[in-house]
Amino acid sequence: MNRVKIYQVDAFSSHLFSGNPAAVCPLKNWLSDELMQSIAMENNLSETAFFVSKDDKYDLRWFTPKTEIELCGHATLATAHVLWSEMNCQDRTIAFNTLHAGILEVSREKDILRMNFPSLEPKEVDHDFAEEAAGLGARPSSFLACNYGMAIFDNEQDIVNIVPDLNLLKRSKYDGIIVTAPGNSVDFVSRFFGPKLGINEDPVTGGAHCELIPYWSKRLNKRNMIAKQLSDRGGELYCANQGDRVLMGGRAVTYLRGELLV
Repeated sequence: MNRVKIYQVDAFSSHLFSGNPAAVCPLKNWLSDELMQSIAMENNLSETAFFVSKDDKYDLRWFTPKTEIELCGHATLATAHVLWSEMNCQDRTIAFNTLHAGILEVSREKDILRMNFPSLEPKEVDHDFAEEAAGLGARPSSFLACNYGMAIFDNEQDIVNIVPDLNLLKRSKYDGIIVTAPGNSVDFVSRFFGPKLGINEDPVTGGAHCELIPYWSKRLNKRNMIAKQLSDRGGELYCANQGDRVLMGGRAVTYLRGELLV
């Protein structure tokens, strides 16, 4: 039987029960993919992160309850928080080596953890997006795509009003659908639906902001922006466009410390 430490962290928030919860499991050596997937399913959070220390970097992987994914922001933020707050890491910047997203760095500026992620610029789609519009229950003014589909709406209330048909969204060609609009008190707002990934609605989605930041930076002609994700738990991100990279910062707080017997 393996004893595996586990932490649960609320990312993109300074207080408990808001932001996006992620589980983080430090490992001495990798568990089997099947076991890590089973742990993620048992945790039943949008993502569980597993990492192994390797030289001066950390190998990092993320699992939803259904599958391993290529990029995850909030669970990366949560992992960096665990290293600094729970494991006495003294590095000012932490570098994570990932299977598909290359090296991801997280730096600490007082209580703000700032992630350096790849910029993923969405493009206007050249196909009909009626299926996605039906799944959202509202037709966006435009529809773009990169890793995820991105539906653009006119104002913040449009985003608040969306009540998705998750069964219809499961039929979409996209693993997840971002909905976004200009914000009332911030630069832009969003929500994220990923039923194909086992995530009906994600509280705060760092990976989606890899696409949101370049889009809104170009549209608003701004390099630095503040964003909110309008889920029930909610979350705030401090964003910057750096060309082929994006920065997204936020706070994090530990909710749980424990041990798995697997």
